[in-house]
Amino acid sequence: MRHLLIPILLIAGVARAGEDAIELKEAPGRALVEANCVACHSLDYIQMNSPFLDRKGWEASVNKMIKVMGAPVKEEDAKAIVDYLHAAYGK
Repeated sequence: MRHLLIPILLIAGVARAGEDAIELKEAPGRALVEANCVACHSLDYIQMNSPFLDRKGWEASVNKMIKVMGAPVKEEDAKAIVDYLHAAYGK
C-alpha cells in the first residue's frame, strides 16, 4: 500500500519540486484573482502572460476562461479581475 501513496500524491499535486509560491502584486481585486483563477490554473499563468497582454488582451483571456473553459466567475467579479490584471500586469 505504501508504494501506491507516492504516485497518488504526485498526481494530486501534493508533492512539489522546489516550486516557490507565486505572490501576486498588491492591488484592488487581488483577492478575487486568487480566489477565482487558482481553481483552474496556477498563478504563474498571470506572470507568464503579462508581457503580452494589454486591457483588451486581459479581457479576452478572462472571457475565454469563463465562456470557453467554463470558469464559474460572476460577471461583476470578471470586471474587477480584468481591472486588477490590467493595473498590476498589463502592458
